Amino acid sequence: MALHTVRAAAGQLGVAYSTFKRWVRDGTVRTTRTPGGHHRVADGEIERLIAREQRTPASRTPRAAPRDPLEGLSARNRLRGYVEEVRVDGLLAQVRLRIGDQSLTAVITSDAVRALRLRRGDDAFAVVKSTEVMIGRAVGAPAAPRRRAPRRE
Repeated sequence: MALHTVRAAAGQLGVAYSTFKRWVRDGTVRTTRTPGGHHRVADGEIERLIAREQRTPASRTPRAAPRDPLEGLSARNRLRGYVEEVRVDGLLAQVRLRIGDQSLTAVITSDAVRALRLRRGDDAFAVVKSTEVMIGRAVGAPAAPRRRAPRRE
């Protein structure tokens, strides 16, 4: 009888480590404790859980794959464009993305540039998620006429 770590057992079941740990704490999963106090899961227990999941597939209905690669992100400011320039210098890289007639410059790690294989002319997108946004007006631009709020009577 082989014993597995909680992480390995979670991987075999296709669930998150934190979910499996919760099952251990709730008593849903039977484990053996090592002298050091770590939980180990037997092969038989993993097989029992797999069989239970197969009997009740509704509890684990897989979600459909997102059509939009950003569908799972909470950020709302998604800007699509193409890579106009990539400059790599040491640990950091500067990427300029052309979005319509505007450009956006981002400083990211050079590892990220390599992982994404960013090259000039590639289609790409920027996701803007920030707690601080600055808004400005061009110097000398005419101000819009002020609107007055309606009077309450």
